[in-house]
Formats: sequence, structure tokens, C-alpha cells
Amino acid sequence: MRIVLPVLAAALFWAAPLAAQQAATPEQVAAAALEAAPVWDGHNDVPWQLRHRYDNMIAGFDFHDTQAQGEGTPLETAMHTDLPRLRAGRVGAQFWSVFVPVTLVPEAEAVQATLEQIDVTRRLIAAYPDDLQLALNADDVEQAMAAGKIASLIGMEGGHSIGSSLAVLRQLYALGARYLTLTHSANTPWADSATAAPEHGGLTGFGKQVVREMQRIGMLVDLSHVSEATMMDALDVAAENGGAPVIFSHSGARAVNGHARNVPDAVLTRLKDNGGIVMVVALPAYVSEASRQHAAARAAERARLEALWAGQPDQVTAGLAQWDAANPEVLATVSDMADHVDHIRRVAGIDHIGLGADYDGMPTGPVGMEDVSGYPALFVELARRGYSQADLEKIASRNMMRVLRAAEAYAAAHAGDPPIEGE
Repeated sequence: MRIVLPVLAAALFWAAPLAAQQAATPEQVAAAALEAAPVWDGHNDVPWQLRHRYDNMIAGFDFHDTQAQGEGTPLETAMHTDLPRLRAGRVGAQFWSVFVPVTLVPEAEAVQATLEQIDVTRRLIAAYPDDLQLALNADDVEQAMAAGKIASLIGMEGGHSIGSSLAVLRQLYALGARYLTLTHSANTPWADSATAAPEHGGLTGFGKQVVREMQRIGMLVDLSHVSEATMMDALDVAAENGGAPVIFSHSGARAVNGHARNVPDAVLTRLKDNGGIVMVVALPAYVSEASRQHAAARAAERARLEALWAGQPDQVTAGLAQWDAANPEVLATVSDMADHVDHIRRVAGIDHIGLGADYDGMPTGPVGMEDVSGYPALFVELARRGYSQADLEKIASRNMMRVLRAAEAYAAAHAGDPPIEGE
């Protein structure tokens, strides 16, 4: 004991300051994770802003500063995204959404508009070669990140974009589209949306063929915006032949916020077998349940006032102002967003979480993450909650890289399969 105790005491004496030196702060853990694995965001609506604000005329558009570009345009507000703020947010890869409205009918108009949005997105990427690089596969993403550029991928939001045509789907893939959200806010002729009255009970027979063909060619199946029945049908199709993982490009956990746009636990549980990923959204109405309840109560009050004061809009305006004064808006926070990450980890696991904020497709992000520069704040919050650097790297981009590589591997294994033909 005379020998062991002094040796043990000496070991403890030297180990204590070493442990203190090695203990990293949440800020340091987050910074190290984002240095090793920059953010790969699943959904950003800059292409829609270019169409809505500038009619896709981008010769005078300055992507180095979009904070003052609201003046004199249809949206008199700053955009959420520009190159300096993407750098500040540690974004290394971005799915740019080529969204077009579901109101474009017949569907051929939506197809044309989608082609125009792919065109303006590719022109934007080409205009900033020092910062952006078109990425068509996982190797492209890896190479762009290594070169210090933001890998730029294209995602289509809404099945109306393909005009109910597998041929159009294949050609849009050839032009660079790497995911398709099966619906947007309305049903397609072959799939039910989360926010419309059910029409098909999920996917029709043709809808299932769409999923099969997407997986055959390597296009990611995006289940954000679709009904729970459509989610389940798509997962069933993906399971038929050991299919590729699916994604939710910008959704939250329905157990945390009950909005239909979020993912129920029954689907989260199935993601473990599928290998898919939920890219957590930042849109406040989908993030904060208190914010969602406040919005519903305000809508109900407006409806009550309009019924009470029919034909008297001044009375409605005055009454709503009084209600607003008595019921201040509830703001979503970074902590609220982290709650969704926590829940998805508990149900599906750490390997099934990513980020898809929906910037420039909403009025603002949560407090502390109002624009694309705010991602580090979320990673600091998660580090405070005990997430390791390895965990954070998975959430930032490693999970999404795994998913895309799996989709590519499935397509390569089925390269000899003939294209699906069908109306």
C-alpha cells in the first residue's frame, strides 16, 4: 500500500488537469462537427424567390447580398439566403428546390415551369463558380465540399411537376433533379397530400409505379407533404425488392408538433428498416406546437369576426387587432427545433436525422435561426443536450451522404432493368 497509493495519487494529480484541458465546450463540439461535416440542407426555395421576385431574370441579381433586395419587388422583405450567410451557417451542400405551384393547370404548365426552374437554378450555380458547384451524385458532393464549394443539388417539390408521366420523370432526372416530393399541398392524380382531403387512400397503382421508377433510376423519393397513407404505401414499395432509402426533405416529428406535415411515430419506426432520413424543418408553425395552436386560434377568431361583421371589414380589422394585442404571437425557438431532433433520435435513431430548414419558403426561421446563418446555433444546442461530435456530424451531412449513396447503389444494381412503361 505504501507504494500503490503514492503512484495512484500521482496518476490522479496529472490526469485531473489533462481531463480539464480535454473537456470541450458545446460551442467547441459544434464547431468541430461542422468543420468535419458541413451542413447538407434538404430544402431551400431560392429558385422560387428568383421566379417570384425577378421573373427568373438574374443578370442583375447579387447572390453576395440578398438582405436589401426586397425593395421594389413583389416581396418587400430580405431573402434568407446569400453566399456569405451560407458560409456563416457552415452549409456545405444544398438541395435547391425547383418548386412550382399546384395551381398550374393543366399539368403541362407545371412541367414547363419546372423546366424553367431547373434552368434558372443551373444558371445561378454557373454564375458563382467560386462558391457553388453543381452536384449530380454523392461523389460530386464530396468533391465540392473538399474544394470548399457548396455542392448544389436540385430537388423537385410536388408530383405535379412530372405531369403524370414516367417519361417526363426520367428526363427531369437527366436534367439534374435528384429528388421528387410526391405531392405538395394538393393531391396529384396518383398520390394523396397531407393537407388535402384523401382521394386515393395513399398511392394509386400508377403512384406506386412512380416510386418504383424513381428508385430504379436513382432519384430520391421525398415524402414531405404527403399523407400518412402515402408514406406507408411508398415504404411498402421500397421494401419490395430491398429498395433504396426514402427521405423527408423538410419535415418534423408529429409527436412534438401535431401538424399533418410532420412525420408520425409509426412512420419514424419504419425508417429504421428502410434506412431513410427525416431532414428537420425550421418553419415555426411546424416546429412549435404553441405557435401552431396560436395560429389556429387566430384563424378561428378571424372567422368569428367575419361572420359577426359580414360586409364590415373595418370592424373585422379592429377586432382582430384587439385579439392580437391580448394574444401575443408565440415564437418558435432553436430549442423547439432541437426537440424534434431529440424525438426522432428516440424513435428512429441517430442515423435517421438530417436538416431541411425550408429557408426562403417561409416568413422566418425560429428565433436564433432566422436565416441560413443560424445552423451553428442548433448544433450548439444539441451539443448542450449531450450529442457527441460524431452524432452531430451524422445530423449535419453524413446521414444524407449515406442515403444518397444507398440510392445510387440500388440504381446501379438495377441498371439492367428496363424502364417502366405505363400511363
